[in-house]
Amino acid sequence: MKRIVSALFALLAGVSLAAAAETLSSPNGKVRISFELGPEGQPRYSVTYGSTPVVADSELGLTLDHARPLARGFRLVGVTRKSHDEPWTLVAGRTRGGRDRCEEMTLALEESGEGGRRLEIVFRAYDEGAALRYVLPAQAGLKQFAIASEDTQFRFLGNHRAWVLELASFTTSNEREFVPAPLLSIKPESIVGPPLTIELGGGLTVALAEANLVDYSGLHFARLEGGNQSRHPVLVTKLAPRASEPSVAVRAATPFRSPWRVLMIGERPGALAESTILWSLADPSRIEDTSWIHPGKVAWDWWNGPTIPGASFEAGMNDATFRHFIDFAAEFGLEYVLIDAEWYGGHRDATADVRTSIPGMDIPGLVAYGREKGVGIQVWLNWECLRNVMEDAFALYEKWGVRGVKIDYMDRKDQEIVAFYHGVLEAAARHHLTVDFHGAYAGSGEERTWPNLLTREGVMGLEYSKWSDRVTPRHNVTLPFTRMILGPMDYTPGGFRNVTAEAFAPRNLAPVVMGTRAHQLAMYVVYESPLQMLVDYPDAYREQPGSAFLKEVPATWDETHLLDGQIGEYVVVARRRGEEWFVGAMTDEPRTLRVPLDRLGGGPFEATLYADVAASTDTPTELGISTRRVAGALTLEMVRGGGAAIRLRPRP
Repeated sequence: MKRIVSALFALLAGVSLAAAAETLSSPNGKVRISFELGPEGQPRYSVTYGSTPVVADSELGLTLDHARPLARGFRLVGVTRKSHDEPWTLVAGRTRGGRDRCEEMTLALEESGEGGRRLEIVFRAYDEGAALRYVLPAQAGLKQFAIASEDTQFRFLGNHRAWVLELASFTTSNEREFVPAPLLSIKPESIVGPPLTIELGGGLTVALAEANLVDYSGLHFARLEGGNQSRHPVLVTKLAPRASEPSVAVRAATPFRSPWRVLMIGERPGALAESTILWSLADPSRIEDTSWIHPGKVAWDWWNGPTIPGASFEAGMNDATFRHFIDFAAEFGLEYVLIDAEWYGGHRDATADVRTSIPGMDIPGLVAYGREKGVGIQVWLNWECLRNVMEDAFALYEKWGVRGVKIDYMDRKDQEIVAFYHGVLEAAARHHLTVDFHGAYAGSGEERTWPNLLTREGVMGLEYSKWSDRVTPRHNVTLPFTRMILGPMDYTPGGFRNVTAEAFAPRNLAPVVMGTRAHQLAMYVVYESPLQMLVDYPDAYREQPGSAFLKEVPATWDETHLLDGQIGEYVVVARRRGEEWFVGAMTDEPRTLRVPLDRLGGGPFEATLYADVAASTDTPTELGISTRRVAGALTLEMVRGGGAAIRLRPRP
């Protein structure tokens, strides 16, 4: 009799658990989220796209410091649902705006027993992916708390190929390659930075990311330790510890909400580069008047080194050099000149005063000279020099007329440095300064909240050509499907000393770049950055084939489509500004592509093409320039490490 009763109880318990499952579907019905409590009251979820599982039976929870984990013993006490459909705009970026259109479900959980703690888990289902966050409401039994780890799981049903950004430590700047590897190659001790792009098969692709990172530790991934995961590898979130308190990742108080954990989903890899889900999940703009925020292109002295061949003055950190760059910017219609490191002292000297320039550098005078020429000035800063004098420095820069700041060397992603980023953006906004973060982590949609954040690094960009051979065409065509899906990326393109891979050798002064001239030109369309650098020195561009395109191509866009591409092989991106389209194509190996134009309206267009020619194979500076009428499709012939940059103007 006892065995019969036990069996009946187990059966009824299973029925009850199944009945308690809650589901949520995206507006088009393709993305579906399921939630249930496991047999020990543990929260877990699954996500499917159509009929394909994305993640399954993945557990959720928070491990608290010196307190019981928020992971077991819950009962479901409430479910609320609502629909979102609200437009939003961006001042600059891949699009002028989007819609926060999704279905939302909030699960209210309470620990069993009297005085049990309360936890809410919020899910959102978008047509382009799924998102979840933790909410801790105000409650007597949980006021101040510390999170030791966040235990959000992603259980995959296969050992899929992923593109892995393996970081050496939590104090690093995301400047590494995205390496193709199976999920099981990720170790429990790994520190994998977002995004983690994963190919599920048949073109279906998912990327794990975060959105609305505020007052929290930055997201990383590792594989869950223990268990047989040979068929179903489980990834888990991994938070950077606080610099001042290594045993704790986050200190907070209720009411509290975490950043969003995002599964970006596309039926093809290129859909991720078109996605706007991160900005839908971000907080609305904190800046009411954005009329002073202007994207643009930037002349830059640092990459080429302190050398200007044929100059009548000694190149270096002095007024003559930057007047020369201002003259060039005015000539090419560039909006800005960036004065890089050492204008106020040694770039690694954390005690240098960012409010006083070195002899020979008159920042207010250069601002005035630039104003006469229609060129704005931006300045570089070491974050350690800035953090204790930020208000004074930004007020001074506003008085001088400086238009923006580039802040470098943070190389961390813990809660304290995240707070520094937001402090910078708030103070910079008050003083009408735009911001470019270097030595930085990748974005999470902050450009919607703080439109003065124009770009950020968080990428292994062209600067690595000065000291390594790691910036290859293959690396370049991997980025659009990995780092770039998280938003603006200050790769700093525009190297006009183009060489083959065999001829390449790193050098600090007058560096060369792998790949063709057309490959570099295409980056101005493919790589999203509303503050887009021209890395070379002025005479590298003057009267050079392709320089006309640099004058024409915008730095911000109304609409973006990734027309074709495979991760690590090739990419074709089209972006619209007004009535004109610009197309950028890049490849690793030689290939011929037929690119349909139906997503651009089909045409006809007057097309100006800057493309590889046969000679580009051995002489990568060779560039074919032509203008012709096109409709329906474009055919592109690209050599190894090649590309094409195209301007399309509507024609009757």
